[in-house]
Amino acid sequence: MISTVNMKKVTITLLTLFSFYSHAWAQEFDIVSLQNKVSICYDATSKLDSITAHLLASDIEQISGFRPSTSAGIDHVSGNVIVIGNIHAEIIAQFRNKINLDTLNGKWESYGYRLLKAPTKNIKNALLICGSDPRGTAYGVFDLSARLGVSPWYWWADVKPVKRKNISIDIKDYTSTPPSVKYRGIFINDEDWGLQPWAAKTFEPGTGDIGPKTYAKVFELLLRLKANLIWPAMHPSTKAFFHFPGNIKTAEDYQIIIGSSHAEPMLRNNVGEWDEKTMGRFNYFTNKEKIYSYWENRIRESRGINAIYTLGMRGVHDGQMEGIKDLRDAVPVVEKIIGDEREMLARYINKDVTAVPQVLTPYKEVLEIYDAGMKVPDDVTIVWPDDNYGYIHRLNNKTEQERSGGSGVYYHASYWGRPHDYLWLSSTHPGLIREEMLKAFETGADRLWVLNVGDIKPLEYNITLFLDMAYNVKPFRDSRYVKKDHLTNWAGSIFGTTHARKISDMLWGYYQLAFERRPEFMGWSQTEPTTPTSYTGYNHFFFGDEARRRIDKYSRLETEMRSIRSQINVKDTDAFYQLVYYPIVCASLMNKKFLYRDKSYLYAKQNRLSAYDYAQLSSDAYESIVQETAYYNTTLAGGKWKHMMSMAPRSLPVYQAPVIPPVHIDSINSWDIAPEGFVTKDSSLLSTTGSKSLPVFDVFNKQKYFIDIFLSKNQPVEWKATTSDNWIRLSSSSGLLTTEPGKKDIRIWVDIDWNKFTGNEKMTGHITFLGAGRQMQVNIQGIKRNIPALSGYKGKIENCGFVSIQASHFSRQVKRGLQHWNFVEGLGYKDTVLQALPVTIADELPTDPDVIKSNHSYVEYDFYTFSSADPGITIFTLPIHPLNNRYNLRYAVSIDDGPLKIVDYKTVGRSEEWKQNVLRNRAEKKIDMPHLSAGKHQLQIYCMDPGVILDEIRIDLGGLKKAYSAIP
Repeated sequence: MISTVNMKKVTITLLTLFSFYSHAWAQEFDIVSLQNKVSICYDATSKLDSITAHLLASDIEQISGFRPSTSAGIDHVSGNVIVIGNIHAEIIAQFRNKINLDTLNGKWESYGYRLLKAPTKNIKNALLICGSDPRGTAYGVFDLSARLGVSPWYWWADVKPVKRKNISIDIKDYTSTPPSVKYRGIFINDEDWGLQPWAAKTFEPGTGDIGPKTYAKVFELLLRLKANLIWPAMHPSTKAFFHFPGNIKTAEDYQIIIGSSHAEPMLRNNVGEWDEKTMGRFNYFTNKEKIYSYWENRIRESRGINAIYTLGMRGVHDGQMEGIKDLRDAVPVVEKIIGDEREMLARYINKDVTAVPQVLTPYKEVLEIYDAGMKVPDDVTIVWPDDNYGYIHRLNNKTEQERSGGSGVYYHASYWGRPHDYLWLSSTHPGLIREEMLKAFETGADRLWVLNVGDIKPLEYNITLFLDMAYNVKPFRDSRYVKKDHLTNWAGSIFGTTHARKISDMLWGYYQLAFERRPEFMGWSQTEPTTPTSYTGYNHFFFGDEARRRIDKYSRLETEMRSIRSQINVKDTDAFYQLVYYPIVCASLMNKKFLYRDKSYLYAKQNRLSAYDYAQLSSDAYESIVQETAYYNTTLAGGKWKHMMSMAPRSLPVYQAPVIPPVHIDSINSWDIAPEGFVTKDSSLLSTTGSKSLPVFDVFNKQKYFIDIFLSKNQPVEWKATTSDNWIRLSSSSGLLTTEPGKKDIRIWVDIDWNKFTGNEKMTGHITFLGAGRQMQVNIQGIKRNIPALSGYKGKIENCGFVSIQASHFSRQVKRGLQHWNFVEGLGYKDTVLQALPVTIADELPTDPDVIKSNHSYVEYDFYTFSSADPGITIFTLPIHPLNNRYNLRYAVSIDDGPLKIVDYKTVGRSEEWKQNVLRNRAEKKIDMPHLSAGKHQLQIYCMDPGVILDEIRIDLGGLKKAYSAIP
């Protein structure tokens, strides 16, 4: 809590920010005031303490303009002093008779604050920041910086603190709890288009690469985010981490643990370090001695550093191990390799090899080898990978939970590969990260979490969320926490509380739209192999025009964002551009590039003159992305980020200028109309003359439908609409179509005044359009049914031959046993889903329908049909993977308590089904059900496998049209 005293003095009240205080009273400690200016002293034997002390001094200077003096030891300091050191340091030992630090003994990466009055003759007040170990001390220092208002992203996103001349804090004794996850960090990957060229050309030209200067900034960021692990950049564009001795020294100075990716055993970067010309093939079967020598050299070189060693073997660069023909045959081979690697570690690092941190990441084919029966030493940490799109492939079963080495997760927020890259913007939904990582934690994957962050920028919030969760998972157990609190608090810590909620809402809206379809996937193309872009799956002619609804959502986000941008503090303009403006605007432009292109193509088939406008709008959207990216790279923050942002990584087709077919308009008529739904299979109009019809209106669904009036000839038309009956309502009844851009067509909305219907009746009428000597008619049909059974009915009612239900909108739930459907907020197409929880249940599950019906929890949905039909039910789920190798992804479906149909939506490998699932963040299963008569019905969905997530249900009674997004 920040308050102003005498309009100048700022008090940071830590009481409201800490979770675990002792019962001591809070005391005020001046950092910068008229009476006191703090000094900072640190343990002379610790390089990291020196680094953090000087960074804290810099942080205080950022806020107040005053830079405190820093010194090793307390001999020459007086007044108010901040003392930095771990509990074993001499500088802290001088105060041990005055404080109790027992709560820190033996803790991993913990810290405490202790405030002493007049502890020595010269020191008036001392604030001790004590760590259980060096990183714990650093976390304490940077925690204080954050509470003073210095963001962990102050350098990486140009977040400037609020300036104050005077600073004091109210503080009392406090001890942090150990991190939830022991090893927490990031993997710099696919750095070819951002971090590497920026470091080489802009930030570190002397090295010409990602070198010690860059890594120092990376490591500082990690410590400010309370992380401890790096998997260094390893692409061909970048020299290996060990190539520059300064990288190793910098990691040691910052006490960052060095690891390596799943494809880099023994801290080797095969891409940069394995020279096939001089060393031969990277083939264990034909070149074992060279490979072992290669590994041994790095192990010897890494003695004495903080490291976690990756075991196993894959190909040179993220490919399958050479020489293996059958994955089952690979089991003894990989077991032998791991045994030999551990023998090397025992020889050079520690005779007790179980004391050496080691991991195996069963990524891609290695997971298949592991599941084929490969034995992994019990002390080795198994790091479970996701499928590259945010869905963890598998987690611990009951036996694996008991392994001494524990387990962790390798998770992607950026990816290069099939079916499509997403290397440009931050497009992984925070709610998905929370759900998947919480599931991992609850099943025992708490030893190591690492996030693939691509170039670091622009994944600032994803990184913060992931590492905050790894440090303290507890608040994330509430699914509302990310949306309601975490994102808002993050926005507030950067831009202030005034605009925090609005910025949070905008970013959440941005992530929601990206969850439905990432900006990088809007071309409906794929890669490896690369395919050209095609038309999107959004329906332009039904459901109120899905494509327009998506365009409008982005436009509203842009409008809100630009309004906030005009109001924020001048100091925040660069940070706002990076963290809010660029991602929202460019995602919007990417969507508009493709959706406007679609409209140009489809509207040309309808002879709409506006097809030319939409072609231009599509091209303009592309050019605007070019301009915004140029600003990012040349002007933003005075050119600081030159070469950092690429709008076309790998130059995939989706990033290129839109390919727009030539527009040819038949101008035989000067104008025409297109009612909603009036299309053939190829999305062209059935007719351009005569009468047309809107879909049926009914009193229960109270539909609104659109009619587009448009020019086909380059001349203005004044139009007028009249209705045959007063129960037909129009949003507009006259207007002028002109040849100006944006005025060549107009959309009017039609609905029914049901008060004009006297009883149970079916009414027909029409709308007549007149203009330029031409007349067109649209037929209208409204049905008002008086059905006593629906009086006060709360269920869903058939709408033009279908029923659409959001999974979380069930009529009732029956809970049996431990597992049941639970609300998960902040996830799914409509922001709330149902998940089968808990994930910690027995491995064995019954499949007998009678047992499921009798013993399993279920949700039930009431729905009503007007006519009899053979229904097809489509259930949309999130494309998670089975919790572990003992489960599938099953749920069971019944209508009216009839026979159960068990559905399993588990996918295998990189099938086309899996590809489509991850591209749209949805799995889709259609179930044919027995014949239904008209009337009331109930749909039951039973829990089976844990973790299954339900999003949306559609019941097709013969009238369902194709929709990409959730049906309103």
